[in-house]
Amino acid sequence: MDRYLITGGQPLKGKVRAGGNKNAALPCIAAALLTGEPVELHRIPDIQDVSVMLDIARDLGAAITRPAPGIAVITPKILSRDIPGHLAQAIRASILFSAPVLVAHGRIILPPPGGDVIGHRRLDTHFQVYHAFGGRAEIGDDGNISITLPKLLPADLLLDESSVTATENALMLAAACRGTSVISNAAAEPHVQDLCRMLVLMGARIEGIGSNLLTVTGSSELGGCSYTIGVDYMEVGSYIGLAAAVGGNITIQGVEKQHLRIIQGGCRKLGIPWSLAGDELTISDGGSRDIPPGVGGHIPKIDDAPWPGFPTDLLSIMTVTATQYRGTVLIHEKMFESRLFYLDTLIKMGARIIICDPHRAVVTGPSRLHGQVMASPDVRAGMALMIAALCAEGESEIQNIYQIERGYEQIFEKLQSLGAHIRRG
Repeated sequence: MDRYLITGGQPLKGKVRAGGNKNAALPCIAAALLTGEPVELHRIPDIQDVSVMLDIARDLGAAITRPAPGIAVITPKILSRDIPGHLAQAIRASILFSAPVLVAHGRIILPPPGGDVIGHRRLDTHFQVYHAFGGRAEIGDDGNISITLPKLLPADLLLDESSVTATENALMLAAACRGTSVISNAAAEPHVQDLCRMLVLMGARIEGIGSNLLTVTGSSELGGCSYTIGVDYMEVGSYIGLAAAVGGNITIQGVEKQHLRIIQGGCRKLGIPWSLAGDELTISDGGSRDIPPGVGGHIPKIDDAPWPGFPTDLLSIMTVTATQYRGTVLIHEKMFESRLFYLDTLIKMGARIIICDPHRAVVTGPSRLHGQVMASPDVRAGMALMIAALCAEGESEIQNIYQIERGYEQIFEKLQSLGAHIRRG
């Protein structure tokens, strides 16, 4: 099994370019199967999650070509109704293929979707979407999801939670349906906005992009398009946390300013400054590295929420960064009950963290971290542990690095280019 061997304590310096948003690429790949015409996607990150989604699309009957790095051309042919179980269970986003298969065939048996183990990730909202558009769904004794959609009907639905993937499934069904559908309490993350813009290019009309109320006028004859995926603001936020925690001078190229405001709010609570010039963001060492108190002198809190709240995927990054700053902060993970399990590893490394309950932890820094042998539990916690290893004294070994590389394009090469002492074992 591949592993990273990291010697920490070295400041980093240099430039890295942010890649395409993986969480936008995945639904856009699925949406390409709503048409029989070619769909050309640009800025597709070269990561394992994208490879799995392309494999599923290919298995369903699409022709896939990669004419150049970062580009995928998807041409659906005769869509199959079956998604291989081993591929479905490799990625949570496999459930997004339910929409195009239902549009094509009116039924699908979907193996249980996989994904990060960060807590209970219920499917109730997806079932609500299928029912609203005229379908029925049930889970069999074998765990497979059986969905039928005899006739696709316009829907007016209020989602019971702002689920990203359920919103994306609803958008695809609405875009392929004649008539107007309304999706209330919709997720509004930048990757949902990407899917909306791609569906508009394919022939749908969508009002309210970027808000929690989407009005979709669909078409039964969606066409092909060429679409460029947005920049991965999760990757940008991860490198911001890396630079702030480890020290040095790092410039992130290709950032999109409009997606940084809420991330900047979280960084401000830790006292992390940055400078922005065009599409380049620079974090320089030399600041006070003090966590500023909240209003009235209270301990500040960083908590996650659906967009435009602070992204749950970046909370682990901010937690590790806080261990290297002077002061105390409360971390409140409100969305997933198992996402803080990696904190045990940070505590073993020397971090001063009090775990209050499955959702809250108090971090007091700065802490001297020491190298450990550890395993990456999921994409974002894995990146957080890499940052911790780069801060730590001595050598760390990170196992299960598949979990990191499935979400971060060329992470090994990028860290080496910044001067990190990292090698594969």
